[in-house]
Amino acid sequence: MSEKFTDDIFDLKNDRRLSVYLYRAGFGAWLLYIVSGARFMQSVRIYRTDFGVFSFFLMVMALSTSMIYDYYHNPTEFAQKKKWLAISYVVLAGLVYFFILNNKPVSLEYLLGQGLF
Repeated sequence: MSEKFTDDIFDLKNDRRLSVYLYRAGFGAWLLYIVSGARFMQSVRIYRTDFGVFSFFLMVMALSTSMIYDYYHNPTEFAQKKKWLAISYVVLAGLVYFFILNNKPVSLEYLLGQGLF
């Protein structure tokens, strides 16, 4: 991999490729979420919720990275996406709270006891 490629992909102000890659990865995780509900995928059914939350996470990150490009090149689109990004973060926080943390109160002791940090 050349240095030029990595410089270009992380130039979010002038290049949309990273957001496109994140959208595609989010769509792939969404497809895994759908397929993991089938009978022949019994071995990965326990990860179905994780696939769904990860898909939503990738889509929100893609929206965030595409907004950087829109801030500099499309100010009207940026203003519209700003509202949707705020709503997306609230929904993502709700998904993580209900499906990942299982409605347990969030505290530092709980996170450290689970081995997340």
